[in-house]
Amino acid sequence: MKTYDVIVIGFGKAGKTLAGKLAKQGKAVALIEKNAQMYGGTCINVGCIPSKRLVTDAAMAPNTDFSAKAAYYKQVIAEKAALTGALRKANYDKVAQAGADIIDGVATFVDATHISIKTATGDITLEGKQFIINTGSTPVIPDIKGLGESSKVYTSETLMALTDLPETLIILGGGYIGLEFAALYANFGSKVTVVQDGDIFLPREDEDIVANIRSVLEAKGIEIITGAKTTEIKEGTLHYTIGDSQHSLGAESILIATGRRPNTDELAVEKAGITVTKRGAIETDEHLRTNVPNIWAAGDVCGKLQFTYISLDDSRIILEDMQGTRERTINNRGAFAYSVFIDPPFSRVGLNEREAKEQDLTYRVVTLSANAIPKAKVLRKTDGVLKALIDTNNKILGAQLFCAESYEIINMIKLAIDQNLDYQVLRDFIYTHPTMSESLNDLFA
Repeated sequence: MKTYDVIVIGFGKAGKTLAGKLAKQGKAVALIEKNAQMYGGTCINVGCIPSKRLVTDAAMAPNTDFSAKAAYYKQVIAEKAALTGALRKANYDKVAQAGADIIDGVATFVDATHISIKTATGDITLEGKQFIINTGSTPVIPDIKGLGESSKVYTSETLMALTDLPETLIILGGGYIGLEFAALYANFGSKVTVVQDGDIFLPREDEDIVANIRSVLEAKGIEIITGAKTTEIKEGTLHYTIGDSQHSLGAESILIATGRRPNTDELAVEKAGITVTKRGAIETDEHLRTNVPNIWAAGDVCGKLQFTYISLDDSRIILEDMQGTRERTINNRGAFAYSVFIDPPFSRVGLNEREAKEQDLTYRVVTLSANAIPKAKVLRKTDGVLKALIDTNNKILGAQLFCAESYEIINMIKLAIDQNLDYQVLRDFIYTHPTMSESLNDLFA
């Protein structure tokens, strides 16, 4: 039995980062990954990178007949696969060259200091002084009659492996993942219908922003059906009810985009004494320690924010905790920002109006039409609106940007919020021209 200083389970952003850094410090490190096609984690293989590559390629899809669009789609899927393959190899090489042992297999806890690994050549047992769990998340598959028997049903991961462009696509779920796929497949040329069970479209966002997003999506030909309770899926037909009325909708493909859940099914964490939630998420403290002193967890498996950059920050928190600094925690990350890569992209940081009202804050709202931004006209992307909340002390409470390149601009606003800067700093900043970021001159004017 081999003993390691640190055993990392899962090749995600936090896991690979910690494995490499700890190995470079001279520690004996093993990184366990059950699927050789997932070196580097969800992001580069079946998540952020391939989907955003498709978003980019979809925006350049030919405005011709469907057969030409389908041929273009087949080509970009092949190019996407080549990209993820290259990134997968680069991630493997980086960790291996740092000195960590990479072991392919399914890890299961024996107790708090030992794991069993089922490999292609048999089971092995390793001893670890410390463990880091970074097994990510997996798509939620709802309990719907006929779903498991239908060959036309896909998850976000399997749909991106499909080489044939679906002429018609139903997306079950109106969340951010579903909307990203709705926009990109509509841009490729598919007829897309989004079906969600909730009555309110994008309930977390302000109504004026939601109305703007919905109108832009519908202008692309995307149909959005809310308040629909799916009762059965039979091959390419979705059966659902709205109130007392029954409906059915057919499509070439159906995407299940009903969220993701922590991936802990095979870990047997109970054998190590690790506490999990009802949804299977591993419970951690502010330093990402589990209730077992020598075991940490990072990324989606913690059941909190499911973003690659949060997983990266998790690695910083864990590394400091291991080294005794302990200054970083999940509570001092600053304002939380995120982007949804629809077309145009929607990005947000801090509070929206509803949340500001719930906290009884005094604020004023500033808005700017994307059509008023010179660079938006240059890009031929004038849809959308920018909106920010400013308090009585001239601090930015939050911002919602529905415009081209919002995913870049939002980082500057997060920095201003985190550094407690007055909004006038962004208003009076000298930006290069023409750029989308210079819109902050006018937004905050």
